[in-house]
Amino acid sequence: MAGSIVYTIWNRAGAFVYVGMAGRSTSTSTKSKGPLGRLESHANGRRSGDQFNVYVCDRFVLPRVHNRIAQIAEGTLSLDRLTREFIRTELGFRFLAVPSPAEAFLIERRLQRGEWGAGQPILNPLPPPAAASRTVDL
Repeated sequence: MAGSIVYTIWNRAGAFVYVGMAGRSTSTSTKSKGPLGRLESHANGRRSGDQFNVYVCDRFVLPRVHNRIAQIAEGTLSLDRLTREFIRTELGFRFLAVPSPAEAFLIERRLQRGEWGAGQPILNPLPPPAAASRTVDL
């Protein structure tokens, strides 16, 4: 798939967890897997180079492994593996193909601000735009 997508990630309870976009560039790289490559990257659970996976590990996985820190420190338990397992068992992805990176960016920002009914995402919300200040002439 070429082009741009906006994607949302939800937990099993239906809570809005994350919103992102892919396909920011119109150039095609031989290494690129297209916009769906971003979702594949998220689903693999590797924290290196993937901010979503870092967020998931920090907010959802680490609280569950507090009694297994020694195993993680010894290298006998992988946080990346635990993150991948959490993502694959607890989260679901939805996406929308859009005509341009600019449109994807605008939709992503609106979703981050909670403008479309699902509320703000747990992991990457944005504050609403500041209200324009009004001055009153006295």
